[in-house]
Amino acid sequence: MTLVKDRKQELVKTFAEHEGDTGSCSVQIALLTERINNLTGHFKSHKKDFNSRVGLLRLVSQRKRLLDYSKRENPEKYRELIEKLKLKK
Repeated sequence: MTLVKDRKQELVKTFAEHEGDTGSCSVQIALLTERINNLTGHFKSHKKDFNSRVGLLRLVSQRKRLLDYSKRENPEKYRELIEKLKLKK
């Protein structure tokens, strides 16, 4: 369940704060959200894949920590990110 190279580059371009930005908080959150969405689709057909479910929980908690950091540092950018990614917060 890896991201396709083209999709990853598209997400980086969309959420980058400046040229060559691949590690900012918003880019990381966008990439994690994409991986989480892919995994949730995987679980619809593979209900007993418990090892991947543990990985999913790890991704969700990492995204939560990044979202908390983003909210603390720049609340306005946090709200924009939540709206773009259509997250429930």
